[in-house]
Amino acid sequence: MITTTARTTKSELVARVADQAGTSAATVERVLAALADAIGADLEAGASVTLPGLGTFEARDRAAREGRNPRTGETLQIAATRTPAFKAGAPLRRRVARA
Repeated sequence: MITTTARTTKSELVARVADQAGTSAATVERVLAALADAIGADLEAGASVTLPGLGTFEARDRAAREGRNPRTGETLQIAATRTPAFKAGAPLRRRVARA
């Protein structure tokens, strides 16, 4: 069953996957945790992770930049950083476009 709320919680997602896969929610929780850990480790090592039909996870470098404190208007330097990013694959993009 697809929820009608604008946001699906982790527990709702786990319950749906467990139901569709015919397995326990505890097993899905462990798989989800292992998946997140594996993707995080690969991104940390500089590799990207591609899941065909879903998309690609990658780490992107963000350059240092100048910002402003919205309260005081003071200019400040924002340090360069690496951030995780996700690029949806074509099947997922098409599915969302139909919705």
